[in-house]
Parts: sequence; structure tokens; C-alpha cells
Amino acid sequence: MRRLLAIVNAAAGGAADDVVSDIVNVLREHADTAEVRLDAPDALAKALDEHPDRDPVVLGGDGSLHRLVATLAERGELASRTVGLIPLGTGNDLARGLGVPLDPKEAARAAALGRPRPIDLLRDDEGGVVVNAVHIGVGVEAARTATPLKPVLRSFAYAVGSLVAGARTKGSPLKVEVDGRVVADGRRRVLMVGIGNGTSIGGGTPLTPGAHPSDGQADVVVSFATGPWQRLRYGVLLKLGRHVDRPEVAAVRGTRVRISGPAVHVNADGELTGPYAERTWTVEPHAWRLSMPEVASQAT
Repeated sequence: MRRLLAIVNAAAGGAADDVVSDIVNVLREHADTAEVRLDAPDALAKALDEHPDRDPVVLGGDGSLHRLVATLAERGELASRTVGLIPLGTGNDLARGLGVPLDPKEAARAAALGRPRPIDLLRDDEGGVVVNAVHIGVGVEAARTATPLKPVLRSFAYAVGSLVAGARTKGSPLKVEVDGRVVADGRRRVLMVGIGNGTSIGGGTPLTPGAHPSDGQADVVVSFATGPWQRLRYGVLLKLGRHVDRPEVAAVRGTRVRISGPAVHVNADGELTGPYAERTWTVEPHAWRLSMPEVASQAT
């Protein structure tokens, strides 16, 4: 029987006490499970210290998963501990892209009984990690607009934020290089740069719809749609996942992505950082493992 550590993020959107109790009960039906509730910034590392022989199962959203994977990376434990995910956030984008069940009880069974699947990781030039996606430009403004709307609109908040940001963001003259190839030369304004390990952001917006989180490459989207009508059209097509076919959008794949130019903020797994005048992300293939349902593991 597997030994698990259920890590509860009380701030996650669906982490009501009765929901958490039901999930932990399902985990305990199938695995030896301990439970810990995080109540301080250093509580995660302390919990991992106290349960060194247990695989962590995070009850939360993309941000909670990001913090767990980042902490395991700092501790050098990505290779030794398989992660489980019960998606209780407002977006749950990596779960959607991978096929992790969005039903909490089904996700708990997958965490306890599923097959470990190796997942790629993006690592920036300061050692930070990205498990799902990083984006720059209009997507950052959309996320900033959406944040205060999340308590009311939940997963629809990002769609509203995207429309508002698309109407007023004019882009920046960024240089974008993928594996040394110049995709944007810094002389044209860029509306958005998206780097996807997973397929979507903001609760299902398909930023990089063709991405595969275990193929050793990142999908990169660069939008030059900076005119007023182009911005509006881009926002609509982005929500539909049809933006990558437009002539004003470049879609490429690679293992190393560098951006440079005017200092810009960056949204990495929903966390806003920066501003940076230069930033590089490199793919680390199969850097960590996620417990997945048998069918999903075979299909993806």
C-alpha cells in the first residue's frame, strides 16, 4: 500500500472542510494517508521533513501544485517522490491538459492508485520552475484584471479579463528567440508571448493547444496582433484555440526560450513576477512524476 501525505491548501477555491474530508477518506480507502493543513509559508517544507517516506498529494489549484513542485525541486526530491493532484483551484489548467479527473473523488483514486507519469518542467535562469505555462504581455494584464473577479466569476474571470486587457494593451517591442532562432526581432511590438508545457491558462483558455507535457519540448506562441481590431480578434480566437493559425501569430516549438527588451512582468503558473529585461526558460524533460489514471497515462 502506498504511503501518501495529503497537503491541504485552505485558500484554494474548493477546499471546504466537507470536501477535504471526503477526499481524505477516499485516499485512506486505498492508501496509508496522513493529512497536513498548511498555515504558514514554511509549513510545506516542514511537512515534507516530517513525512520523508510519503508521496505528497496536493489538494488545491495550479498555484498550490507549483509551490509543491518548486519546493521538491529545491530539496532535490523531484526524482524520489511521486506527486498526486486533487484539482480544487479556480483554473486547474495542468489537470485539464493532462487528463487528471476534475471530480475530487475520482482524482483522489487516481492519486492513490494511478500510474506515475513523467512530466517535463520549465526552469528559468534564476532556478525558478514552471509546471504549466508562462506568458508575457496581454495575458499578464488579463490575469491581473481577472484576479479580483475570481471570487464571483471563478473560471470565467479570465475570459472577462482577456477581453478587457485585449482592448487596451498595445504590446512591447520584445525579442524572442527559440533554440537560437529569432521569432521576434525586437523591432515589432509583440502583444503576447506564451510558453506552454501544458495546453491552457486561466481555467481552460487554450494558449498552446498542441502542447504535450512529456515530449521534452515547450510550445511557444508569439502574437503580433497589436492593431485595435487585431487585438480584439486575437482575444476571441485565443479563447477558441484558433489563434495559432493566424498569419500575425508565430507558433514554434523548442527546448530553450529567451525574451529580451523593455522590462516586462511575467505570469508563471498564475504567479506574477518581474519586471525583467531579459529571461530564459529551458525544458527539463521528465523532471518530475505525477500519479495519473491508468487510461490517461496510456493515452498521453
